[in-house]
Amino acid sequence: MNIDIIISADDIKEKKILNKSVVVIDILRATSVIVTAINNGCKEVIPVLTVDEAVGIARKDRKKYMLGGERDAIKIKGFDFSNSPLEYNSDKVKDKTLIMTTTNGTRAIKASINAKHIIIAAMINAEAVAKKLINLNNDIVIVNSGTNGEFSIDDFICSGYIISILKKKREFHLSDIATTALYIYENNKDIKSFIRYANHYKKISKLGLYEDLEYCCQKDIIDSVPEYKDGSIH
Repeated sequence: MNIDIIISADDIKEKKILNKSVVVIDILRATSVIVTAINNGCKEVIPVLTVDEAVGIARKDRKKYMLGGERDAIKIKGFDFSNSPLEYNSDKVKDKTLIMTTTNGTRAIKASINAKHIIIAAMINAEAVAKKLINLNNDIVIVNSGTNGEFSIDDFICSGYIISILKKKREFHLSDIATTALYIYENNKDIKSFIRYANHYKKISKLGLYEDLEYCCQKDIIDSVPEYKDGSIH
């Protein structure tokens, strides 16, 4: 089995993901939100690309549909939730459908639709994701959502962490970039200390979202492994 990495949503190409098990990562903060919401009883998450599309779906039944997401890390006007995973507690999301649009994460998910599987991952469910991937027994491509089409440190070190777990369970052939991600993680296991150099981390810090950062940097606090299939995430 092989493991490769794509460094941003803009770099996803069909030939790289076709028939592969894709793992989408956007730890700050879209995939952390999705994992948290599903774990807290959210019925499904529907990722969309635009604000207008999200509003159009939610308008059909505002008791059933919730709107969540961000643009440039800031809550979208008129939406129910921002992109803070801490907002998505069970009292608010249980048995509801979340319509979600974000700057990077939902773009990466939608761009991966030609993959065999699309798994949603973050630091908070990395161990569970690795177990799922072992069971799928397929070549793996880890998609870093990145930041506005650029490489991001935070998603990359999360990739390295997932690879480190996988390597303990069985043998894999790593691409050069996957090897680099593993090396970076193994030499920087204190996630928060390392990703504070990331530009997106700095942006979220400037917004005062320190509790979000603490939460998203935790390892393996959730066992849920959401999967995107036929337009929604369960």
